[in-house]
Amino acid sequence: MEQSIIVGMTDTDAGRRALDWASARASERGSRLQLMTVVGGVVGVVGEGRIVEEGMREASSMLEREADRLRGSGIRVETRVDRGDPVDRLIDASTVFDLLVIGADERGAGGKSHRGSHSIRIVAGASCPVAVVPPVHPAGRRGVVVGIDGSTTSERALSFALAEAERTGEPLTVVRTWQPVPLPVTMAAYPQDYLAGVQKLAEEDVEAAVAGRLAEHPAIEVRRVIERGFPGHRISELARGARMAVVGSHGRGPIARFFLGSTSQAVLDEMPAVVVVVK
Repeated sequence: MEQSIIVGMTDTDAGRRALDWASARASERGSRLQLMTVVGGVVGVVGEGRIVEEGMREASSMLEREADRLRGSGIRVETRVDRGDPVDRLIDASTVFDLLVIGADERGAGGKSHRGSHSIRIVAGASCPVAVVPPVHPAGRRGVVVGIDGSTTSERALSFALAEAERTGEPLTVVRTWQPVPLPVTMAAYPQDYLAGVQKLAEEDVEAAVAGRLAEHPAIEVRRVIERGFPGHRISELARGARMAVVGSHGRGPIARFFLGSTSQAVLDEMPAVVVVVK
């Protein structure tokens, strides 16, 4: 099935990583690609108009150069330059595409990523899944890691991950973690039967989520990781050698849509691989 992809382009290393990843995907899948740049500004400031107009001309030239290069490889490419707030424009554009691709911020001191506020708002507010491409080399990476928690959003994340694993012929790791209720101060430790019971329920949840899907994707090698812990941290650990991590986002409504759930936020903070956030 054809997939339409929009790339949030900037003339930066992050923008070029996003383009490289999206164009490779478009070539593999025969997808339609749109390259989009947004030129912002404080509307109404004297003299700003000429600056913005020149910025839009430069952005258009940059996009057309990239588009011509990709067309030479047989990829169907369109370009679009908008004026306004980059977050709002990309969120609006995401309503008519199957996937939005943006570049991740560079690694900061100590190897930690620092997600910019624009990136987080775009991921949280977009209507379609968003792929965030980090500064990591894809060579030697294999497999798809997906976190599930029984929610409708995680079911969509699982569907995306299954389709990706089947398309590439790579193994899928399904991650489900759990946390016990807070231990009362009067108790020294959790009863073992309680911990075993929670583990069993989590295993049953995973089987209920996965079993029916595997009949539709019989060729996929599936590994189940079900354990006590924090989901964002465990997904990030397992995805360090993977090609992709897939998580769900629960942002909804005019305010909530600009905030990510704790799991997707944690994985984006670690940025262990290309991260796809599914709504």
